[in-house]
Amino acid sequence: MTLIYLIVALGLSAGLFLNRNRRAAYLITTLFLLVQWAFTLYVGFHLRTADSLYFTYDALGFLLLVTLSVVALPAALHSALYIERHQETSASRGIYLGSLVVLITAIGAGYLANHIAVVWIFTEITTLSASALIYHHRNKLALEGTWKYVFICALSISFVFIGILFLSLSLHYAGSTDLSWANLQANSASLDPFWLKLAWLFIFTGFTAKLGLVPMFTAGIDAKDTAPGPAGALLASVLMNLGFVGVFRFYTVVAHTSLHHWVGVVTGAAAFLSVFVAAAYMIRVRNVKRMFAYSGVEHMGLVMLGVVAGGVGYYAAILHIILHAFVKSSLFFQYNQLYRVYQSKSISYMGGYFRIAPAGALVLLLGFLSAAAIPPSGMFVSEWLIFRSLLEARLILPLVGVALLLTMILWAFGRNIFRILFLPPAMAEMPPASPAPAWESASQFILLALAVYLGFFPPDGFVDLIRESVSLLP
Repeated sequence: MTLIYLIVALGLSAGLFLNRNRRAAYLITTLFLLVQWAFTLYVGFHLRTADSLYFTYDALGFLLLVTLSVVALPAALHSALYIERHQETSASRGIYLGSLVVLITAIGAGYLANHIAVVWIFTEITTLSASALIYHHRNKLALEGTWKYVFICALSISFVFIGILFLSLSLHYAGSTDLSWANLQANSASLDPFWLKLAWLFIFTGFTAKLGLVPMFTAGIDAKDTAPGPAGALLASVLMNLGFVGVFRFYTVVAHTSLHHWVGVVTGAAAFLSVFVAAAYMIRVRNVKRMFAYSGVEHMGLVMLGVVAGGVGYYAAILHIILHAFVKSSLFFQYNQLYRVYQSKSISYMGGYFRIAPAGALVLLLGFLSAAAIPPSGMFVSEWLIFRSLLEARLILPLVGVALLLTMILWAFGRNIFRILFLPPAMAEMPPASPAPAWESASQFILLALAVYLGFFPPDGFVDLIRESVSLLP
């Protein structure tokens, strides 16, 4: 079924690239969303089955696929609004929507991949499709952001490829050549430690470009800044989850080897440095999109600290990436409405947003509270569980350090948000009010409400799926 989904989705994408009719473009996009949700429901009804050697419908893949399908709906809606507002040419519209479909398709297939090489392939496809979206504005800044993204992601994907070679050498000593996750898990005790250590260094480093961790986090920052807001929402949420899948599935393998402690130290160091880098940049950042992007670096650092701590941290990590996807995408969707008023990314030129656009301002305020894990944010629950896991693992020093860094991030983030909402612009007179209609904020309220609901009132089935996702970990 996955192969049929890929063929249909890529066929629809090709139709969007070639099509020049406005109504047909939106009809094809709507048809793709129906296909996306039909495939998601199919996966749900066939949970815990293998579609083929290369794809499997497990709990983690299904949870993230549902998250992707939910975010894809407002992404398509706000993309259409963005295209119409900017009066895009038919060719530009086709490239944008076609690339959007390829990006969503590749992310979904990567979630379900049961083979590390297949994850690698679809991760590379996301780089190509995202690059077309990043370069959408066709200006100097877009070109700079695109080549940086392509260069760093090409380097990162090369790292993953080298890591796969080392992993195959490690598996060779176990008398096997099958690099599927299931086979790696079954032969984890027989993997050669030397080659496995090299494999982890390269594979983890490579996936940090998508996950948004040190050392390759810079690719995502520039990409989210230069891409249109709806595309940036996907890059800042569900694409980061694909990087998490690559790291997490491999972590479930090495967690059953003698390298578990060593891998935890390496991963924990990168996670802590990510929170530190996010705090350092958040204090000085004046670009609202980059502020949202650095907030994502902080959250991915927390997620990986939860994985390293183990115990309830495993559960908290999965919960956190799902809630983060809803919260961060809502902020990026709101950015287009913010830009419509101020015609600038600079926070210095923004102010008085509550007076100009109350609905949009409320989204910004609730989005900040959610991203900052301040109740009633659902992310308060996942962050509290991550801190609890650090305490139970007796990682006191990292816990104290992260708490201090999060305090700095909270202050810097809140200072900028409240300046946008309530204070007059620092560098310009108040612009003439031309806000987007209030109904355009509806999708963002739904996403934020969903994050609260899943954080505080998670359905039993949702909790069971998360527990099943982490059941292979010690």
